Amino acid sequence: MTEFPVIRPRRLRTSPAMRRLVAETRVHAAELILPMFIREGAVEPVPIGSMPGVVQHSLDSFRRALHGAAEAGLGGVNLFGVPLEHDAVGSGATDPDGILNVATRIARDEVGDALVIQTDLCLDEFTDHGHCGVLAADGSVDNDATLLRYAEMAVAQAAAGTHLVAPSGMMDGQVAAIREALDAAGFLDVGILAYSAKYASSFYGPFREAVDSQLTGDRRTYQQDPANRREGVREARLDLAQGADIVMVKPAMSYLDVLADVAAMSEVPVWAYQVSGEYAMVEAAAAHGWIDRDRAILETVTGIRRAGADAVLTYWALELATRLLPR
Repeated sequence: MTEFPVIRPRRLRTSPAMRRLVAETRVHAAELILPMFIREGAVEPVPIGSMPGVVQHSLDSFRRALHGAAEAGLGGVNLFGVPLEHDAVGSGATDPDGILNVATRIARDEVGDALVIQTDLCLDEFTDHGHCGVLAADGSVDNDATLLRYAEMAVAQAAAGTHLVAPSGMMDGQVAAIREALDAAGFLDVGILAYSAKYASSFYGPFREAVDSQLTGDRRTYQQDPANRREGVREARLDLAQGADIVMVKPAMSYLDVLADVAAMSEVPVWAYQVSGEYAMVEAAAAHGWIDRDRAILETVTGIRRAGADAVLTYWALELATRLLPR
């Protein structure tokens, strides 16, 4: 007599209702953060060719998009400025009338505390060399001179109304320098979202179009080597010791092991950034009919949450919240 199985895991997969009921990982709008680009001088949204559906906002379209994000119940927005002018030290980053600080004030005026407003704290969008810091005479990035600029930038962003400054430059000691500057200026409640494990990834290409990057060369002397796993945890521990309120892994897709490692040891929230190249690959494959776009979006974001991310920065945040997430 044939012995049939008694234990049948398929019983819990028999219907959409059953699968929904026993799902181990869920994605909610409040766990999604929308990265946004605001272009100085733009009179209408400027499409980003390598990121179909994503734009550099004008100030007017930015206002509308903020309200859309708040109405959709997103957790927050992460702001990047795209200035008209660049210089060696990224002066626009600390100018109260620089595009990122202007956008931050608009965000607080328009949506207040309905969204968590996060501001990218890095010089790469503002420098004429495209690096994330100040250059030394030999052309290398001067870590400690850059920390001084980051401290100034943090205070400028806090004064503009940000809830979270998001240092993404991978300078040694950046969280401590920023925390000290914020506290000294009286911004005790402004948090730090530390890009703790940020890798020198090939998946940032479309982002560089999005921010009109001036970069020549690469960032491998400060962003992490993709071959290294333990180093990501080490960087996160250092940021935690320096006072980071949230730590992040970037990119997400190729670094889910690092994300899981960081999530396992962190006592603060852990986020992940689904970067421009991840977005562009899915959009390109879907445009050719090679994959099911909606299922791929849900699967990738669910996988990032499953690996340990408490929240996800994704360019699909609004679409997920308004159309794709199960009701």
